[in-house]
Amino acid sequence: MLRLIKSINVVQNTNKILASSLQQQRTANYSAMPEPQTTPDILYTGLFINNEWHKSVTGKTFPSINPTTEKAIAEVQRAGKEDVDLAVQAARDAFRLGSRWRRMDASDRGNLINRLADLIERDRVYLASLETLDNGKPYSMSYNVDLPMSIKNLRYFAGWADKNHGKTIPMDGDFFAYTRHEPVGVCAQIIPWNFPILMMAWKLGPALATGNTVVLKPAEQTSLTALYIAQLIKEAGFPEGVVNVLSGYGDAGAALANHYNVDKVAFTGSTEVGKLIQQASGNTNLKRVTLELGGKSPNIVLADTDMDYAVETSHFGLFFNMGQCCCAGSRTFVEEKIYDEFVERSAERARKRRFGNPFDLNVEQGPQVDEEQLQKILQLIDSGKQQGAKLIAGGARPNELPGYFVQPTVFADVQDDMRIAREEIFGPVQQIIRFKKLDEVIERANNSDYGLAAAVFTKDIDKANYIVQGLRAGTVWVNTYNSLASQVPFGGFKMSGHGRENGEYALRNYTEVKSVIVKLAQKNS
Repeated sequence: MLRLIKSINVVQNTNKILASSLQQQRTANYSAMPEPQTTPDILYTGLFINNEWHKSVTGKTFPSINPTTEKAIAEVQRAGKEDVDLAVQAARDAFRLGSRWRRMDASDRGNLINRLADLIERDRVYLASLETLDNGKPYSMSYNVDLPMSIKNLRYFAGWADKNHGKTIPMDGDFFAYTRHEPVGVCAQIIPWNFPILMMAWKLGPALATGNTVVLKPAEQTSLTALYIAQLIKEAGFPEGVVNVLSGYGDAGAALANHYNVDKVAFTGSTEVGKLIQQASGNTNLKRVTLELGGKSPNIVLADTDMDYAVETSHFGLFFNMGQCCCAGSRTFVEEKIYDEFVERSAERARKRRFGNPFDLNVEQGPQVDEEQLQKILQLIDSGKQQGAKLIAGGARPNELPGYFVQPTVFADVQDDMRIAREEIFGPVQQIIRFKKLDEVIERANNSDYGLAAAVFTKDIDKANYIVQGLRAGTVWVNTYNSLASQVPFGGFKMSGHGRENGEYALRNYTEVKSVIVKLAQKNS
């Protein structure tokens, strides 16, 4: 035990050094980063069906808005029910037994996914620039986080393509029994606007590795990178109909969720919409559903932690991606002994956070994704003030900037029953809550409809393990936050959804298990 305690102390000391040199690391990364394309060409705005570009059947389009300027970037085709029918039929045809895709060797499927990863890597600067233009996240983040993680994810699942196999099973009697892992079929994949490229990779990787076909709908706020990657899918050599991409609004998503010829729906987004998709999926054919939904994740900071590191990492755990992160540490529980100091330092860090033009390499925070999200955040900030929380940093929309910006905001003296402590804000608003005892904070942390993620900061391994066992969440971080990897499953408990993204567990979402039992011939006596 003493050795373990020493080890965790070493880790925290190392983390302190890393935190103190964070700015130097950022500077080094910026110096090696290619300049962004601040006005990237918009090459694809149509519906991608059967490896070809189409206009919507109705002729309807919608604008994609630049959240930094509030101006339209391009008009994008708007898919309706008729377009969904065409895309699902293309995917169904590509999945038919005897099709090129179904006859393809598993290793060749892996090669195609790797080829797609190669093409995304080739066009990394363009895609990162387009993501920043359309979503508003800093280019430094698009280039250094979203793109590398997406490429790694595709390569990880490419490696699984020829390794997801069944078992032979001893069976009583004169039988030979084995299982086959077969693809589910046509998969509808509905992805969110906060990580458009990364969530596309998370969805496509396991579905394609296991031999399914896909109709993917990006969020209407951020369609442009998904449409460009659709063209890369064709360039990589995927057969017609294997991946189809439809830009559109919620009616297109609803049509996919209700479609009889869709075998599975994978959705990442709000809990409210997730409930509707769950209901719709049972209206026709009881299709499989995996849901990665909202969160109100507790981040528990004990008094024995390294203060500098805990403040910086908790700041990152909340403000990363403008707070538009489903696993954001939005309920920061801090032990009473260090509460006042933690609050003061957190407010100071928030005031220093740089926000502005996301193409500026020194900017940490860009705008929120759209006007609706901006107004939701501002309303919740107002509710915090009205319910008695103490606003100690930010709390408003900056007057000097166009775009959907919110100042980095910190509340202290937050109570568990306040709206800002119960509802998912999905913005740059940190709520810091006081606690006294371990059992108390575990109970309060679990007193939520959500259960996506959680964290604990401490130098005491016994306390860490005790809290980890008590928390009801799909991911629990110890002395870190937002540490994700392709190999490690991610998903939620309770109203945060079901099913898992990433890792071997993700393959289960896209695989049917078929048992085969063969009567063995008997030797004639």
